[in-house]
Amino acid sequence: MIESAIVGLTQHLPRIRIPTSSDKVYKDECVYSFDTPDSETGLYVCLHTFLGLGKDFVLRHYKRTGSAVYLHLLRDRIEKENKQGDGPERKVTKLAIGIEGGFEPDKKDIVTTETLSIVILPEFISIPWPCDKLPQVVVQSVEGILAASSALKMAELESVAGTWDGEVRSVSRHAADLLQIDNGVKIPPNGWKCEECELDSNLWLNLTDGKILCGRRFFDGTGGNEHALQHYKKTGYPLAVKLGTITKEGKGDVYSYEEDDMVEDPLLIQHLAHFGINIMNLEKTEKSMAELELALNTNYKEWSGTEDGKSVSGPGLTGLANMGNSCYLNSVVQIIFSIPDFTKKYFENADSIFDNAPVDPAVDFNVQMAKLATGLISGKYARPDNSDQPERKIIPPVTPVMFKNVIGKGHPDFSTKNQQDAHEFFLHLLTFVQRNSRGSLDPTECFKLQVEDRFECGATGKAKYTRRTEYCLPLSIPLSQEQLAAVKAQSMNKDSKDFSRPHIDLNACLSAFLQTELVEQFYSTAIQDKTTAKKTTRLATFPDYLMIHLKKFCLNDNWIPIKLDVSVDMPSEVDFKMLGRHQRPPGEELLPEPTGPIAPPVLDQGVINGLVEQGFPIEAAKKAAYFTKGGGIEMAVNWLMEHIADQDLNDPFVVPGAEPVVKEFIPDEEGLMMLTSMGFTRAQATKALKATGNNVERAGDWIFSHADELDKADDEQPPVAGETFRDGNSTYKLIGVISHMGPSSMVGHYICHILKDGQWVVFNDEKVAFSENIPKNLGYLYLYQRV
Repeated sequence: MIESAIVGLTQHLPRIRIPTSSDKVYKDECVYSFDTPDSETGLYVCLHTFLGLGKDFVLRHYKRTGSAVYLHLLRDRIEKENKQGDGPERKVTKLAIGIEGGFEPDKKDIVTTETLSIVILPEFISIPWPCDKLPQVVVQSVEGILAASSALKMAELESVAGTWDGEVRSVSRHAADLLQIDNGVKIPPNGWKCEECELDSNLWLNLTDGKILCGRRFFDGTGGNEHALQHYKKTGYPLAVKLGTITKEGKGDVYSYEEDDMVEDPLLIQHLAHFGINIMNLEKTEKSMAELELALNTNYKEWSGTEDGKSVSGPGLTGLANMGNSCYLNSVVQIIFSIPDFTKKYFENADSIFDNAPVDPAVDFNVQMAKLATGLISGKYARPDNSDQPERKIIPPVTPVMFKNVIGKGHPDFSTKNQQDAHEFFLHLLTFVQRNSRGSLDPTECFKLQVEDRFECGATGKAKYTRRTEYCLPLSIPLSQEQLAAVKAQSMNKDSKDFSRPHIDLNACLSAFLQTELVEQFYSTAIQDKTTAKKTTRLATFPDYLMIHLKKFCLNDNWIPIKLDVSVDMPSEVDFKMLGRHQRPPGEELLPEPTGPIAPPVLDQGVINGLVEQGFPIEAAKKAAYFTKGGGIEMAVNWLMEHIADQDLNDPFVVPGAEPVVKEFIPDEEGLMMLTSMGFTRAQATKALKATGNNVERAGDWIFSHADELDKADDEQPPVAGETFRDGNSTYKLIGVISHMGPSSMVGHYICHILKDGQWVVFNDEKVAFSENIPKNLGYLYLYQRV
């Protein structure tokens, strides 16, 4: 049997390749699905293209490419009950990037068996590996595949410097020849205090001069007053060790200010002895930085506001593995693929996308979106709860590594394994979808809304209307000065029992959105000079799905990022009619259009350069320089801090008042004639043409699908100039919530709740369960569907 299979193999030898260092070898996961060597049918690696393929795709690949020979990888991993004691549930002992939740519990007992074979298509003839009768080129190809670095892992390493587990550190370049001043300083074994502020915790010993000073503030506001950092800035002495973390083995938390990282000091015992410290007399009394990070992520009080009910699995109920603080990504894509526009584009149309895939499907955005949609919606990879079985086969979770590599490539934040902001990722994902939907269905249309700004010239009272496209409605949280001060103070002391979380009504957030804003340095075309203007904002359209972003993240008085720990009452159903477009007052006069180009303002380039050096985007820096009238860097920074959450902060800078005026809509006369000949009034035909940008064919479809809007007053209709928007009534129901648990956007954890078939389901990375306690008042992003 083997002999005949090898004879049949001979005809395919010319297409078999030996992988070189420049070849990408996908041997961990199928490029079109989430099949892996651990899956029931294993993984097939093509000996010509080196693409990994699941059983459902390997025959398709053969028909498309003619490649008939594959290495079949099949692995069984059985998790066995740990019989050593029957103590409590495994304890979380350290942070770990790349595994669920970002934490690593105690190890499990896992037995692994692996089977390799050579498979010839289309009959799936199998030859066991190793086999001494195989042709040399086949042997070399297989050995090359097995020895090659996985393309998946290589792609990750291109964007992040390896995997972080909260404890792995490199040796400091200052350790070997560290300057230590012979100043007679001797450090006592206890009773330490900061030499500047008397703090007795979070203390750092500078290893050059023996100064004991307090450390930085943590993300939750606790910690020190940064005297150790200030000392480094004055002296340049680079290394400090955290007192209380030093062990008898000569280990401790050592920080290098110049290298801006936690480091290893192999000579720590020697450096401590310089100041009379005998490590044998020291006991570890404080948490290490990794332990503090762990505590911030596991103990944050908002976790008490959520609950996981009965585990559930099936189509649309598939979790996603955490790839290293990727919970922000997991939550956003779960929400996205609960929307019909996205399921139609990427799930129902998946076969077409796969059939038209490029040479390397792993780096194609549409392919990876279709793969992700299929993995989440089909139910094939849903994992039932088998934790009660003494021996259970490990079913690999859906791990969207290829998708993350594509969506994050080249991005300074989303290419890393650090925690990121879910709102920013949502907008980043929509941008990718739009870019890859040119000439085809764009599912982001379901979110697209038109925002209308009205400016009233302070000198003449004349008005100007501008419109812009947005995909999310940002709402500020109105807090009194007393409430804001209390919230910021609470961020500094998470253990306080006196704090009462402020409760805010949604209507208060909506009223804040509707408030009039005073715009300085507004260019009025009526007086052809700068003046002030009153600005109000309304929604010109109501999209099919309204994503609301509660602007909870801000900076406290010390510029430390914090989250406003507030409760906002978000109703299950709400009418946003109060946000509807401006009603033009009788006799209103509009500002004239510019008669010529408006001279660009003279901006302080020194201020702009200084802001850019501090990390602010250049367009935001231009706005800060403009609105602070050359008041200097400090004033510009303060302005940016006040406007850091503005939706359009990083948009191209335009002098207020110099934006293009929205022109009155002029309907196409031939289109009017055609539609009125069908029995519609001129007013109805005009509305249809306005809503479709004068597209006659689409206007006919619009009429039949918007019959209830045909006879509305004209000022109730949103004007459109060259761009179409879905629009309807203003009543919405809540169908999704993304919640953030943690003190700032840089730490913590995201989960999402989605309403599916009338039942709320919580998605906590790969855990999926029914939920009875939805944290509707503690969410960050809210998805509303128009009723």
